[in-house]
Amino acid sequence: MLEVGLFQWLTSDHGLMQLVVENWLLGISVLAFIIFLETGVVIAPFLPGDTLLFLSGVFLGLNGIPPFIPVMMLMFAAFMGDQLNYHIGRSAIGRYVLTHRWVKAQHIDKTRTYFDKHGKYAVVLARFIPVVRTIAPFLAGMMDMNRRTFIIFNFIGACLWTSVLVLAGVYLCHIEWIKLHISLLSLLIAFVSILPLIHQLLPYMKKSRAL
Repeated sequence: MLEVGLFQWLTSDHGLMQLVVENWLLGISVLAFIIFLETGVVIAPFLPGDTLLFLSGVFLGLNGIPPFIPVMMLMFAAFMGDQLNYHIGRSAIGRYVLTHRWVKAQHIDKTRTYFDKHGKYAVVLARFIPVVRTIAPFLAGMMDMNRRTFIIFNFIGACLWTSVLVLAGVYLCHIEWIKLHISLLSLLIAFVSILPLIHQLLPYMKKSRAL
C-alpha cells in the first residue's frame, strides 16, 4: 500500500512532477536523490526510475526548461548510486545483507545469470531493467569485478540511461496524445520496463509449479 501511494506521488502531475514545474532545481534535486537511492541502496529496487526519468523530461519540455543541467544532475546521481552499491557488495555489509535475506534470492540468481550471459556489459544493460539495475552493481562488487572496469561501464550506463529517457520525454512531450495521456504513459513505461524481468523469471515460475 505504501509503495502504491509513493508511486502515485512520484509520477502524478500533482506530486513530484508539480515540484519540477514550480522549482525545477529543487524538483530535479529530489528526483536525483530518488535515483541515487534506487541505484545505490540494494534494498530499494521498487522505485520507478525509468518512469520518473521520462516524466521529468516531459515536464521539462512542456515548461521550456533546458534539459542540460537536469540531465547532468541525474547522470551524476545514477553514477554515484551504482558506485555506492558496488562498494556495499564488496564489503562485509554485502554479506550481511545476503545472510539476512534483505534481497530476494531469485533477484540475486537472475542478476547473476545476466552477468554470466553478458559479462561486463551487464553493468550497462542492467540500467534499463528494473530490479536488475539495483542488484547488478551490488553483485558486481560481490563478484570482485575490477574497479576500473566497473567505473567505466557504470559511467557509460549512467549516461545512456538518464539521457535517453529524459531526452525522449523532452522531445516527445509536444505530441498531443502524450500530453493528454501522461499518467497512462507512465504506467505503460513501467510495464514495458519489467517485461525483460518477467521473461527471465518465467522459467523459475514454471519449475516451481512443476514441483
